[in-house]
Amino acid sequence: MYVSLYCLSLLFPANYFSNLLLSLGENTVSFISENIVVVGIIQIFLFALMYLWHQLRLKKQRKSIENEFYDKNQEIIDQKEKAEKLLSNLLPKQTAEELQSTGKVSSKRYRMVTVLFSDIHGFTKIVEQMNPEDLIDELDKFFMHFDSVVEKFNIEKIKTVGDAYMCAGGIPNKNRTNPIEVILAAMEIQQYMKSMKINSKAGKKAIWGLRIGVHTGPVIAGVVGTKKVSYDIWGDTVNTASRMESSGSVSEINISGMTYMLVRDFFICEYRGRMPVKYKGNIDMYFVKGFKPNMSSDLKGLVPNQHFITQFQMLRYDDLEEAILTKLENELPKNLYYHNLKHTIDVITEVEIIGRKEGVKDPEMIILKTAALFHDTGFILSYNNHEECGVKMARHILPKYFYSEEQIDQVANLIMNTKFPPEPKTKLEMIICDADLDYLGRTDFIPVSGNLYRELKEHSKIKSIDDWNRLQIKFIENHQYFTETARNMRDVNKIRQLDKLRELI
Repeated sequence: MYVSLYCLSLLFPANYFSNLLLSLGENTVSFISENIVVVGIIQIFLFALMYLWHQLRLKKQRKSIENEFYDKNQEIIDQKEKAEKLLSNLLPKQTAEELQSTGKVSSKRYRMVTVLFSDIHGFTKIVEQMNPEDLIDELDKFFMHFDSVVEKFNIEKIKTVGDAYMCAGGIPNKNRTNPIEVILAAMEIQQYMKSMKINSKAGKKAIWGLRIGVHTGPVIAGVVGTKKVSYDIWGDTVNTASRMESSGSVSEINISGMTYMLVRDFFICEYRGRMPVKYKGNIDMYFVKGFKPNMSSDLKGLVPNQHFITQFQMLRYDDLEEAILTKLENELPKNLYYHNLKHTIDVITEVEIIGRKEGVKDPEMIILKTAALFHDTGFILSYNNHEECGVKMARHILPKYFYSEEQIDQVANLIMNTKFPPEPKTKLEMIICDADLDYLGRTDFIPVSGNLYRELKEHSKIKSIDDWNRLQIKFIENHQYFTETARNMRDVNKIRQLDKLRELI
């Protein structure tokens, strides 16, 4: 009742009800007293109306605050994304992440980095002849194309200074392939500049000529500056690469003797003499003329063939193998006594031994070794469905190492064929199955079998050692190796294992 009156007092002036009651008189008061229920309902209705109005008002205020918060939060997110994008354009991804998370970046030493310097010949004269806006447009067009080429070949752009362009392979991610990748990038850049020269002559524009110098060696890489940060590299390797450029010729790729030793199996290199380099003495120099005849699909030696692609991918596999074996060593559960790093290395070794004796060629060998490398990586994520998990990891990682979709599908199929019991149909499937079960015919079968039992026991897959030995006997009695090579290597020992197991029961 009092609440209702309070609500009414909010709607009408303070003296309103006193005047109203006086005017109505005693009859009205009597009427209200007799109809107290009706008055109560009116009071409740008015109270509900006030409550709803108050809630609606709060809701509008809350909505306004939420919209304001959302707008400000979205603005912060947009600004953060812009800053991250700008930072990623200035720095390598992992360097940018380190700077964002810790506020600083530690310098790193690299033992093998290939540095490329390029410089436009006669740029000073070109500047005098061209309109400044046209000059900047042309230079910008060239450098944008250079950027796309170095990104394609997994090379890190370092900086541009005037008409000079500098990039390096093998940073921030170390690899063995950077000398070849940098030469491939240099060849593509020179071909682009030569095509621009032809167009320039036709249109009577300035003729652009490019010198490129390349050297391979150790560097220190890090971030310099606090306000305008930049990623840079230092060391004698950088200085030598710069000297290779300045000692080169227009439209040529001048490389040092060190780089030559690392790429000579892939490219024709013309020896051009020695040059003195400060603190280094005399250094051999070579012009890269193109791919070797057995590596090229055209007479000019400018287009690689399948043999080059295969040999180059075998080098990339070495980087992949190192990365995955390190991952297995660090991330596999410690209670994997059989499906551990050693087992993966054993299977990789066996697929190559069996594969070579079975006449497997290099393109198929890459697929085989990659499948062997990944076949147990799924144990990092799951014990029961490790094959499927291994396939997922392979599909995620292999594109970074330039595997084609077809190759990845072949690797995935081989991994799935290591499921127990093995039912291979193709030669590659037979090889990987034989390599995976190679331990059945090895002299160290008993201790290896004991490790597998211990692992299965901890994962509740087997009850007792007697059950395990009986299961092994039954399996070995029915098992046969699928390739002739494996049968010749392991069948005799496999029979001996049966005798040893029967003695244990």
